[in-house]
Amino acid sequence: MKAYLFSGQGSQYPGMGKKLYEKNDLAKKIFHKANDILGFYITSIMFEGSKEDLKKTKNAQLSIYIYSIIETMIYKFEPDMVAGNSLGELSALTSANVLSFEDGLKLVYERANIMQKICETIPGKMMVIFGLNHKIIEHICKKDNGIVVVSNYNSPNQLVISGESLSVKRVCSILSRIGAKKIICLPVHGAFHSPIMKLAKKDFEIIVNKIDFKKPKFPIYQNVNGLPVSNPNEIKKNIIKQIFSPVKWMHSIRSMIINGANSFIEIGPGKILKNMAEKYIKNFKKKM
Repeated sequence: MKAYLFSGQGSQYPGMGKKLYEKNDLAKKIFHKANDILGFYITSIMFEGSKEDLKKTKNAQLSIYIYSIIETMIYKFEPDMVAGNSLGELSALTSANVLSFEDGLKLVYERANIMQKICETIPGKMMVIFGLNHKIIEHICKKDNGIVVVSNYNSPNQLVISGESLSVKRVCSILSRIGAKKIICLPVHGAFHSPIMKLAKKDFEIIVNKIDFKKPKFPIYQNVNGLPVSNPNEIKKNIIKQIFSPVKWMHSIRSMIINGANSFIEIGPGKILKNMAEKYIKNFKKKM
C-alpha cells in the first residue's frame, strides 16, 4: 500500500517551483490562480526570493503548500493513505478533498500570518537533536526555567525541541555535553508546536470554523495523535490543536505501517520524510 507524505516548513528553497512553472501548463495555471487568490505575487517570492525571504513563516508556508498541491495535480497521485508534517497536514487535507485548493490556501495564509506575528513578538528557535532518547530530552527540557519542549517526534533517534531562544540554547548545550550526536538549527523563525503558539489558538480557531471541512476520500493520519481520522469535526479540532502540540510523526508512520503501508512517497520540496520513513520501516520489520 502507498502512503504519501507531505513536506513541512523548513523544506523550502530559493527558486522552488520555477521549473514546474516553465515546463507544465497546468502548474502555470495553478500558480497564477494562487497569485489571484492571495492578491500578490507569491510566485515572485518562490522563484526569485532569497533564502532569508523564504525563511519567513508567511512565505515558507504558502510556498510549500502551493508547490505540494501542484505536484499532486500534475504527477501520478494514487495514495492509500496520507499524512503531512506540521504545515504539510494542510496539504494532505487538500489532497484528500477535505479542503478545496482555495480554502486550503486561505487557511495556510491566515495560519502563517498569525504564527508570524507571534514569532515577531516572542523570539523562538527549533533545533533537531540526533542520537538521544526522547525521555532524556524531555527531562532536560522540563528542568529549564523557560519555555522549551520536545515539539517533533520524528524518529526514535531524531527529535526536535522548540521554545524561547535562550532556553533552547541552554538545553542544546546540555544535550551536546551528554551525548547528542548532532544538533542542527531548523530554518524557521519561531517556536512552533510549543506552548508559545497557544497565543494563536483563539484567532486560528475562528478562521478554521468558518471553513467547510469534508470527509476525506482516503485515511489521513494527523499529527496530534498519529492516528487515521475521518470525522470532519475531529479533523478541525486536531488542526487547531496541532499548532501548539507536539508533532507525533513517528507515531503516524508506525500506524501507517501497521495498517499496511509498505511504500512511502514524499510530496513537496523535501525528501527528509521519505528517508525517515524508509529507515523506520526497516527497523520496525527487524523488531517484528
